[in-house]
Amino acid sequence: MTKRGILIVISGPSGAGKGTICKELLKRNDCYLSVSATTRSPRAGEVHGENYFFLSKDEFLKKVEEKDFLEYAEVYGNYYGTPKSSVEEKLNMGHNVILEIDIQGALKVKENVQDGVFIFILPPSMEELKQRIIKRGSETEESLMLRFKSAYKEINYISKYNYAVVNDTVDNAVKKIEGILIAEKCRVDRIKEKILDSKEGLIHEQLYD
Repeated sequence: MTKRGILIVISGPSGAGKGTICKELLKRNDCYLSVSATTRSPRAGEVHGENYFFLSKDEFLKKVEEKDFLEYAEVYGNYYGTPKSSVEEKLNMGHNVILEIDIQGALKVKENVQDGVFIFILPPSMEELKQRIIKRGSETEESLMLRFKSAYKEINYISKYNYAVVNDTVDNAVKKIEGILIAEKCRVDRIKEKILDSKEGLIHEQLYD
């Protein structure tokens, strides 16, 4: 029997390095990045099923009625959501699935997924977070302050998560997450079978339904 994969939900304030960490996790591990669905039009170079699942508004709302989203939201007139069916398909094949998402979306996913692993990415300090945002060079003084204030509010949600990982370096952060996954795979409530080796034969003892 194929062991079910783990849904890894990663959130954190802007500038904490979530995207970089997720890219490195994908390089080093047997993981898939969850692809979101959207009703917005594809941009140049974007591929259906790779960057997004591009749906019409009617198609999207039909999936909402069918409860085929782990979470969804309307942003500036377009809908965005995390398709349940595609995530479940990968998990049931034994693959881990990474979902990089904002905090509100993560909390909605938590309502629908009982066995997900929710990880909050923190900067080493708020001053370091500020410097990382400044280095992007894409923020005005006003937008910088808004992002910084938002980060303080977002950190208050950390108690809703299972784990907190400080991103001092990407390598260290990824190693910590890999350690979390090893521990999660050993949790009793994830074990479906106990395998006992008895005289060269395998005895499968079912622990849970």
